[in-house]
Amino acid sequence: MISSALKASAALLLVASLASAAAAQPLSPTAPGLPTDSFQLLSAEPGAPAAAAKPKPRRIVRPPAPRETTINADDTRPTYTADTLPNTALASERYLEIARAGGWPSVPKGLALKEGAKGPAVAILRRRLAITGDYEGVPGGDVFDGALTAAVKRFQFRHGLRQSGIVAGRTLEEMNVPAQTRFRQLASSAQRIAGSAFAFGPRYVVVNIPSAHVETIENDVVRRRHVAIVGKPERASPTVETRITTVNLNPNWTLPPTIIKEDIIPGMQKGRNVLAQKGVKVFSGGQEIPASSIDWSSARALNYTYRQEPGPRNALGLVRIDMPNRDAVFMHDTPSRNLFGGDQRFNSSGCVRVQDVRDLAVWLLEGTAGSWDRKAIDAGIATGDRKDIRLARAVPVAWVYMTGYATPDGMVHFRPDVYGIDKVGGGALRQLGADLGG
Repeated sequence: MISSALKASAALLLVASLASAAAAQPLSPTAPGLPTDSFQLLSAEPGAPAAAAKPKPRRIVRPPAPRETTINADDTRPTYTADTLPNTALASERYLEIARAGGWPSVPKGLALKEGAKGPAVAILRRRLAITGDYEGVPGGDVFDGALTAAVKRFQFRHGLRQSGIVAGRTLEEMNVPAQTRFRQLASSAQRIAGSAFAFGPRYVVVNIPSAHVETIENDVVRRRHVAIVGKPERASPTVETRITTVNLNPNWTLPPTIIKEDIIPGMQKGRNVLAQKGVKVFSGGQEIPASSIDWSSARALNYTYRQEPGPRNALGLVRIDMPNRDAVFMHDTPSRNLFGGDQRFNSSGCVRVQDVRDLAVWLLEGTAGSWDRKAIDAGIATGDRKDIRLARAVPVAWVYMTGYATPDGMVHFRPDVYGIDKVGGGALRQLGADLGG
């Protein structure tokens, strides 16, 4: 049997050779399909009389856009395993060949295609999905049938979208991302994880930052996939490989320099007592000092310790998952749980907020002395006192940034490049991006 290390080395060589070959032979920037002007609106003929002025329309309040992202909670295949690198490298080879063959046609914009629709756009959609293996039915035909609905749902599943079977909105946007970009996502993701020395074991935790979810993995099966809030682009969550050592109930929070500099001090300078609003106390030499004694216009305001006490207003919520690392990031609860229902879950300052974090704590504490089931966790929180529970055995955790990856069954998944990292890849991949106009 080939070891994971040998597979990883072979995969890295494959990605490097593919990127070099692609850079040496630029890919076709266009794909087959209907001419774009086939769908343009006709303008008024020259010399036609101007239309009479219309009354100003009343303001229409439109309902919010439907939620389109999902975390595929029923999928038990881990996003990240010891074989993710070779699987993803092979997928990048496949997508490079698709790009070299001309890619796929663009599905016309401005349409909402669903089962029962007819016309040339349906034929394009069918051809588009056949190229990536989502559609395996009879080729040809301009009628949106059940087989095409199933193909759309498979595509949506692979892209972390709700499986509505309707081609519109985000689904249409993702479908029209060029094959060259998809290749770059896969190759860049493979390059990023190639140097990993992560200690995969029988139990570990993975955060794929672009997916904004947390996976608990046991014996190569996802026990649970949690919705997460990860760092906003200007305060990106870092990639991390470490171990979870402790669960903190009713944690306090020592504010990091970034929050103090960018949030606390500007607020105090503007006369907003954000310290009182957030329940933050200031300490100097271990002694609490009044906010009124601080010169907020001075650089010395950064030299104090700012701490938010446990409670419902605490930014960490009621549970913190401690994972020592040089970036001082961790996973935690939040008082702003409404954000978990959003499509764009990139709102934190670098740490990862976890929905149903108490259930994550229960899983982590399995086998730890004290029988820390959900009832015991709730009881510990109800006391209001801080309690640090050290795991009987530390659990490995990896925060990765994979915008493209493949699972062992060959299925290829994509997520948005929210931090724009794929565009700044190294060497041949940078050249490839320049050749493609990316």
